[in-house]
Amino acid sequence: MKITKVEAIYLRQNVVKEQCDSGQDALVVRIETDAGITGIGEVDSSPLAAKAMIEGPFSHTTATGLANVLLGEDPFETERLWHKMYRANIYGGRRGVAIHAMSGLDMALWDIKGKALGMPVWKLLGGGFHREEKLPWAEGNRPWKNQRIRCYASSLWGPTPDATRELAGRYRDQGFTAVKFGWDPMGQDEKTDIALVREARKGLGEDVDLMIDAGLPWDAKTAIQRAKAFEQYHPFWLEEPLRPDDYEGYAKLSAATSLRIAAGEEESCRATFIELMDKGRVDLLQVDLTRCGGFTEAIKIAALAWDRGLPVANHGFTTYINVAAALHFLASIPNALICEFVAEEETNLRESLTKQKFRAKDGYLDIPDAPGLGIDLDEDAIAKYRVG
Repeated sequence: MKITKVEAIYLRQNVVKEQCDSGQDALVVRIETDAGITGIGEVDSSPLAAKAMIEGPFSHTTATGLANVLLGEDPFETERLWHKMYRANIYGGRRGVAIHAMSGLDMALWDIKGKALGMPVWKLLGGGFHREEKLPWAEGNRPWKNQRIRCYASSLWGPTPDATRELAGRYRDQGFTAVKFGWDPMGQDEKTDIALVREARKGLGEDVDLMIDAGLPWDAKTAIQRAKAFEQYHPFWLEEPLRPDDYEGYAKLSAATSLRIAAGEEESCRATFIELMDKGRVDLLQVDLTRCGGFTEAIKIAALAWDRGLPVANHGFTTYINVAAALHFLASIPNALICEFVAEEETNLRESLTKQKFRAKDGYLDIPDAPGLGIDLDEDAIAKYRVG
């Protein structure tokens, strides 16, 4: 089997709000083969920058478009192709957008492998960590219940503390056992920050876990003060309170609070995750399959976290392609904790790109069991949102 075509498809809603919601546009990648098998993936980055990294021409041996690197290759050789892509862009792409672009391509390669072998990606990766009990009456190839993993409703903060309380109540009533609120208006001032967390807790009650995504607003001293103020509301974790490069600040914060400190969505490839773990001393890693280098790199990052006794959650605020990839990843590692699941109500692009839809049931998501990623693109939606 050989790769015959690599396509980067830019999608965008007609109306894009100025808020931290990366589900308003998307870069979907599609890799075709001479065997008639097509793999899909997603890149969460600056979409047109990542598209250029994929479609750009050959410049020289350490700066070339990633599509050129893959054409004619065997898609089963995922490890070698990851290193080939990395080497082909080592001049300007050791971090950031080039790794993001590689992530979607690697995801699509694993999708091809799974489809060719008739197996879900999690099984190719050696997973199966979220099976429940064996069914005594089951026969044949499926003697286990479908795997599932606990998820949390992921939302932006309401525009006010009162609006946040109302949102929290809605998510609680939908059956979520954990809810995260993030970004604006947190970080404006101490009074607002504390009120947001207080009202979120009121809306959720005491039996639902509350996660706080601060959105990179503070220095270490301020973050320590906020963490101490938040402790009375028993957050499950405090996420990204500092600039991602402030590893010393993260270490100070982690040592100063009883709260779990979570981070990782800004990191690309295992080298920066090692910095976050060993210098930043965070308590929980958040790995985004569309940014970190795809499955090939994510598995290694999770193994490094396991060696350090750290749990892993996914990050994902984009489309169901990312959700599917995250579920396969989390099913493949022993230190998976919980799955992020976007609960924002205005999700026309996010929800419509795949024929398969994901729905939380009693605070859990089922892990796909079909070959590859277990999802198919909705071509009508692709045509609707495609730009260029």
